[in-house]
Amino acid sequence: MKTPKNTTIRDVASRAGVSVATISRYLNDTAPLALETAQRVKQAMEELNFSPHPAARNLATKRTNTIGLLLLDIGGNYYTPLLRGIEAASSDSGYDLLIHSTHTRSSESRLRRTLNEHNTDGLLVFVDALDTPELTRLNTIGFPVVLMHQSAPPSLEIPVVTIENQTGAFQIVDHLITAHNRKRIAFLRGPENNEDSSARELGYRQALKKHGLASDPALITRGGFETEGAYRAAKDLLARNVQFDAIFTGDDDSAIGVLDALKLAGLRVPEDVSIAGFDDSIFARMVTPPLTTVRAPIEQVGREAVKLLIRLIRGEATDPLTVIPTELIVRRSCGCDESI
Repeated sequence: MKTPKNTTIRDVASRAGVSVATISRYLNDTAPLALETAQRVKQAMEELNFSPHPAARNLATKRTNTIGLLLLDIGGNYYTPLLRGIEAASSDSGYDLLIHSTHTRSSESRLRRTLNEHNTDGLLVFVDALDTPELTRLNTIGFPVVLMHQSAPPSLEIPVVTIENQTGAFQIVDHLITAHNRKRIAFLRGPENNEDSSARELGYRQALKKHGLASDPALITRGGFETEGAYRAAKDLLARNVQFDAIFTGDDDSAIGVLDALKLAGLRVPEDVSIAGFDDSIFARMVTPPLTTVRAPIEQVGREAVKLLIRLIRGEATDPLTVIPTELIVRRSCGCDESI
């Protein structure tokens, strides 16, 4: 049934079986609601396709001049350049920036999105920071959203900004093979269902195939794109007596954990084992030995995402997918003498 355009919060209150004051508290987050009550309100709003803020239908007259950034968390070295790029591009365009992490939110608070059409003109959404039902709802009401490092759910037309993960991974593994004759190269996967990790694994496998090297399941394990997980993964490889002469750690944070595990085992990098990461984070050239890695244009991802979002807010056409090139950065950890 098509919902009338003049649906009000009274209609929502009636559908949810609550008072208008309860709807107001839900929308403005001025007082806590019971989880069951919040669920009923959310369901009623979705059934009525209710958007209390006119911005989704009439951006020209109800602008907030604010864009929102939703992140699952704000840990790790990756986020510093990303935030720098987003903040700079937002400021250049005359927009304020609101940032919110969704990682520690309760089930109740997830139902009341802190950043949405009520207080922003559009949203930048990092990997896994917003679930499919909410993305679908925002898309249905025509609210501007841009995704970073995450494909849009099927049937939703939401622009995406990402990097050349597969090409970068292929280049770094190919370098380990051709320049250093490494043939038993381990790969540390990122978090489950992470698109960057999946693409990097494809590049890893592509490079092995190019050189006629079999992809050994024993050499592929999960590091989770974080230091402690990578440390445990490297120790597990050693405990299982898996033979390897190189490790592609999947990202730079993982490289620290791997370096610690190898040092504890008495293995030398790069003499015994070559190490290669991905991202070229701030500490990549500072670790010992300096890390061979793939330079991901993280700050540029932030800038491009903001540009796309501003175009959406203005009602302009955008490309569905923006893929930014990566660059191989060679340092001592793979066995090379100098950076190129």
